[in-house]
Amino acid sequence: MRLIDREAYSYRAETSVPHFDDGGPVVFMDGECALCSATARMIARLDRRGEFRICPIQSELGSAILQHYGLDPGNPDSWVYLADGKAYASLDAVVAAGTRLGGLAQLVRTFLILPRPARDWLYRRIARNRYAVFGRKQMCAIPDAALRRRLLT
Repeated sequence: MRLIDREAYSYRAETSVPHFDDGGPVVFMDGECALCSATARMIARLDRRGEFRICPIQSELGSAILQHYGLDPGNPDSWVYLADGKAYASLDAVVAAGTRLGGLAQLVRTFLILPRPARDWLYRRIARNRYAVFGRKQMCAIPDAALRRRLLT
C-alpha cells in the first residue's frame, strides 16, 4: 500500500476534503476493527500531551483523506498517520505514530530492522486477517471519555 507522495498540507486545497483540525497528529484507521479500536484506546492512554486525534476511515473525512493520498477508502486495510501535513501509511505509519507518542510506544521502532518489503508483507498479513483473529468492534459505539475527546468523525 503506497501513498501518493504529496506536498505537506496539500489536502487543505482539496475541495473534497472537509476542513478539520490538523494542528496535531491524526491517525486514520478502521472504525470497525477490534485491533484498531484497541489501538485507538491505547493512543488515548499514552498520549500525555493530548495532541493525537483519531478518525475512522469510514467517516466522510477519513474517506476523503484516503482518496487524496490514492488509497481505497473501501479497503479497511489502510492505516494512515498524518503529522505536520505529511502522510504515512501501513507499518511506517504505526512506527511514526509510536515514535511521536514516546515511552513504551517507541518499541514499534523495532520493526525498522526489517527491510521495507518484509515490513509491507507483515502489515498486509495482519491487516487482511485482523477481523478473523481479533474480531469486529465499533470504535465509536461507546467510546470512553479519553477516546471521545480525540475522535474526528
